[in-house]
Amino acid sequence: MAPEPVYVVGVGLTKFLKPRGKVDYTELGFEAGVKAMLDAGINYDEVDQGVACYVYGDSTSGQRVFYQFGMTSIPIYNVNNNCSTGSTGLYMGRNLIAGGAANVVLVIGFEKMFPGSLPASAYPDRSNPLDRTNAMMAAAQGVVEGAPNAAQLFGNAGREYMDKFGATAEDFVEIARVSHLHSRNNPYSQFRNVYTKEQILAAPVIHAPLTKLQCSPTSDGAAAAVLVSHSWLEKHPEMKGKAVLIAGQAMATDAPSMFSRSAMDLVGYEMTKIAAQRAMGEAEIKPEQVKVVELHDCFSTNEMVTIDALGLCEHGKAHEVVRKGDITYGGKVVVNPSGGLISKGHPLGATGLAQCCELVWQLRGWASNRLVPNLDVALQHNLGLGGAVVVTVYRRYDGKKNHVVAVEQVVKSSGVAYNPAIEAHGIVEQDANKVLSKTKISEWMRATVKEKQAVLASSRI
Repeated sequence: MAPEPVYVVGVGLTKFLKPRGKVDYTELGFEAGVKAMLDAGINYDEVDQGVACYVYGDSTSGQRVFYQFGMTSIPIYNVNNNCSTGSTGLYMGRNLIAGGAANVVLVIGFEKMFPGSLPASAYPDRSNPLDRTNAMMAAAQGVVEGAPNAAQLFGNAGREYMDKFGATAEDFVEIARVSHLHSRNNPYSQFRNVYTKEQILAAPVIHAPLTKLQCSPTSDGAAAAVLVSHSWLEKHPEMKGKAVLIAGQAMATDAPSMFSRSAMDLVGYEMTKIAAQRAMGEAEIKPEQVKVVELHDCFSTNEMVTIDALGLCEHGKAHEVVRKGDITYGGKVVVNPSGGLISKGHPLGATGLAQCCELVWQLRGWASNRLVPNLDVALQHNLGLGGAVVVTVYRRYDGKKNHVVAVEQVVKSSGVAYNPAIEAHGIVEQDANKVLSKTKISEWMRATVKEKQAVLASSRI
């Protein structure tokens, strides 16, 4: 029996913020979940299972977020898969539905981070999962004291691409310039400043060739998606115009080549290549059909490596794609119309779901201020060291190409009084009341929900 098709019918996103401790993960996750359910036109009582995605947080933080919607006794899973946590949650949700365990799954990714570079480990009294990765980097490329570990790993991958294929430092600068340029049209971005190549190159060096403006920041934020089965969608035909099919999806982990002494393989080149081939194979598309991709540009160097690994260029030619202007509007493929991790921000558990939000809005035609036109498919790539990568191919339900949808039409179907793809607003009590459980609300938890609604409405997260 073939697995049941799975669709994204609702998405929700908060603004991505500098980690200043002003908003807790409970508020962030609540806002994103409410928005996704409003978009899907459902009530929490219709959710069969929940998936919570976060990296930095105590066990059962997912229940703490989901209980605010209701206490309906459904299964709730807590997922931690490093930077690919959000898309791992999507992968899980799809499998639950495809396997017949659920008809409606709510996936929420959230993160509350500490300022500054990521710590080497949260648990210094035990082995770091990346201990062998770091040991290989030290043996093959050496270690620079004082430089952040992640910047060294991905910076070294960029150096290898330069040495092997002829890329230059300016090529990575151009990648960052494009990411920052795209972010000005994304109201959810942590940073919306536009920079020249000269400004990016003149920024403080983190680990050559990477400067500060080529590195993703730490961020607080949340994103969510409602996934449904084909049978559910057939019973709700009014949702077909918003539904986006997960046409292909694959998760992969590292191969032995990870320890080949290649800096590129050490940061997931091989597993990205494997996942991309599997996902595109399932969706029955070729890389040349891809006109938009949200990919994991935690550093500008990783964007170049990933363009290559996804097959969006001839092997070893990613820098030529960059030089031709083929990663932005008017070029071969628009990479990260959202601004990507470099500019939009990188709250680890939310990143994969935020990518999903952007691509759903693109395929629907809602992202009118940054729309990539004539799309019928979209590609997503989310990477976590240690390691795991998820590659997803999305298609419009009707199989047609996208076009700009007028604001008044979006408002009619979005569940809110604005176009959420181009305007970022918080939620109010009226929004929440539409989606909270009608039968299984805890008054004890409800008191905290009301407080959170007030915080979100006043701060316009």
